[in-house]
Amino acid sequence: MSEAFDVVIAGGAVHGSSLAYHLLADSGFSGRVLVIEKDFTYAHAASTLSAGSIRQQFSSAINIKASLHGIDFLRRAKEILAVGGEAPDVHVREGGYLYLATEAGAPVLRENNALQRALGADTILLTPQEAQGRFPYLNIEDLSLASLGLSGEGWFDGYSLTQAFRKKARSLGAVYREAKATGVAREGGRIVGALLDDGSRVACGAFVNCAGASGARALARACGFDVPVEARKRTVFQIACPTPIPDLPLTIDTSGVWIRPDGTGFITGGVPEADVDAPTDFEPDWSQFEEQVWPALAHRIPAMEQLKAGRAWAGHYDMNLFDHNAIVGRMPGLENGYIAAGFSGHGIQQSPAVGRGLAELIVHGGYRSLDLSDFAFERIAEGRPILEKNVI
Repeated sequence: MSEAFDVVIAGGAVHGSSLAYHLLADSGFSGRVLVIEKDFTYAHAASTLSAGSIRQQFSSAINIKASLHGIDFLRRAKEILAVGGEAPDVHVREGGYLYLATEAGAPVLRENNALQRALGADTILLTPQEAQGRFPYLNIEDLSLASLGLSGEGWFDGYSLTQAFRKKARSLGAVYREAKATGVAREGGRIVGALLDDGSRVACGAFVNCAGASGARALARACGFDVPVEARKRTVFQIACPTPIPDLPLTIDTSGVWIRPDGTGFITGGVPEADVDAPTDFEPDWSQFEEQVWPALAHRIPAMEQLKAGRAWAGHYDMNLFDHNAIVGRMPGLENGYIAAGFSGHGIQQSPAVGRGLAELIVHGGYRSLDLSDFAFERIAEGRPILEKNVI
């Protein structure tokens, strides 16, 4: 007879661990939670390898709301996720985001800013001259408008957040097992068990697919449907600049290249021009740095012409090829199956909202704090994409 849990979560990185914590912290839940994670080192998890950033400068309401919830949680993480008097430090720095636009992109920034401010985001628009007044190292010759987050945006340590969620969930009773979920056992419209790579089976009252770039799609297929989620490689480069560049926000250039402070230097990256194949490795793409990133930085911040490159690392986004937005909620055709996948680079900042929302859906049958129904799988089946213009 298999061991039984009320909720089995496949994937124990930031979303699986956020969900485990939020389930066990919910006063309406008194069950047992199992988190199945294939690698307790999290060496290749997106949670570990991401740039760990958070912003409200999106163009869709659901993404703005999820990140507003996220920054509120991060500000209070030391208190919320403390265990035994030990408060975790997720190293939140609200350094802001700075979006830059040419004349062609200016109307989008204006439209986005109106929505952001209506929902409570602390963002403002700047003329090129105003932007240069704040950040005198910028080249503004081809700019028409800029958008700056004054608070609530910045960066943090994604690995520390993952470990804090995990430690808090375990302190509340979550069981973590180092294994891989390879499939499910079904009885009609219910999942009755998770099948593991060691040949064992774990009975469950509810099953949640949080398997990330490496496993979410295969596990969805095992549950009887498909999601358009594939891994895409993103390289992060560490650089230093001999010329001081003080108070640089996380800046998104018109080219799509981004840069932010990191310690005494900076990290930077961009979207590869050829972004069409699922990666098979985690090797940094140095050709992207030479051909795309460095030229864009040298143009926007002339002092960067003399930058010095350091190390680099690559991680895998779980990219939703349908609309580059999360898939969160019930799995189609299943009474007790749920999914959180396809975050397309937004996952680490949305993990507090997604963990809480899925916990509410499982425990109470519906969303209570923040309605995440816009992320539901049904939009894919019905051909209704979330139109998010600010994808980087």
